[in-house]
Amino acid sequence: MHDPGAVPPGADAGGRAIRVAVADDQAVVRMGLRALLERERGMECVGEAADGAAALDLIRRTRPDVLLLDIRMPGTDGLSTLRAVAADPTLAGIRIVVVTTFAVDEYVFAALQAGASGFVLKDSAPDELVNAVRVVAAGEALLSPSITRKVIGLFGRGGAEPVEGLGTLTPRERELVAWVATGRSNDEIARELVISPDTVRTHVSRAMVKLRARDRAQLVVFAMRAGLAPPL
Repeated sequence: MHDPGAVPPGADAGGRAIRVAVADDQAVVRMGLRALLERERGMECVGEAADGAAALDLIRRTRPDVLLLDIRMPGTDGLSTLRAVAADPTLAGIRIVVVTTFAVDEYVFAALQAGASGFVLKDSAPDELVNAVRVVAAGEALLSPSITRKVIGLFGRGGAEPVEGLGTLTPRERELVAWVATGRSNDEIARELVISPDTVRTHVSRAMVKLRARDRAQLVVFAMRAGLAPPL
């Protein structure tokens, strides 16, 4: 039986539609993403942009919850757009999902450092794209284990760098931050360590506060920079 008070699928906890903007230089990709979003209950496409400069103008005008962003665009590219959003405090609430052709390339770690909340492939199934919007709109990071592990393999071998707040972590918090960097979920980490998911969640949350990580994606970046790795 339908609950008239239920939140529509895809909407936020307050029942408001998730507002999404799309930035991609290919018109056919923009059209496909818009069509996908507009037929999904609880979501609304607030506009499209063909390059980074237009994307910045669009999100400043419309203040979407989520921006689906292509990295490789003419003129102002996706990385420049990410950095501009991160540098503007008025845009702090906008979550960005990088929509890319390749699972991992030289831009992925840079995009994480610049503030991306996750990645999704352009040829992903429609429900995966929709789920990506829901996940990041809820304040979570979207980092699949396969992408995360490849990023670590490609970019995580440069040696440890100073990370502010790292010294304040307890040994358990350091261990769990390292596990987060493998791309595993809290439940998967709990199974590996034979502890409860709530215990994992508590320690990860405390570590995020101490490191001032805005989300799980940034926590992965910090772990990579610090050279943290679980005892696999």
